[in-house]
Amino acid sequence: MRAAKVDENQRQIVKVLRDMGCSVQHLHAVGAGCPDLLVGYKGFNILLEVKDGSKSPSRQKLTSDQVVWHRDWRGTVEVINSKEQAIIAVLTIARDLSDLDDLK
Repeated sequence: MRAAKVDENQRQIVKVLRDMGCSVQHLHAVGAGCPDLLVGYKGFNILLEVKDGSKSPSRQKLTSDQVVWHRDWRGTVEVINSKEQAIIAVLTIARDLSDLDDLK
């Protein structure tokens, strides 16, 4: 089994998410297209696929396994390539899910 590839910016993204109060579980070793991070924030779970924003857009594309995984997943998953995108994704998804929760 090959070692799981971790994008260069993942450590910084994890740090900024934890600094804002998120719990973060690394999932990159799961393989089979599974996203890199499981993020818990204010009672919600969010999956993040980390891409390296310093690479060209063609080198940030999802792998074929990731395309299938994202297509078939019935929950929330976002592709991000920077600390700023991570923060925006988590805050936006948490807000949207909270709004849905309020409708109950």
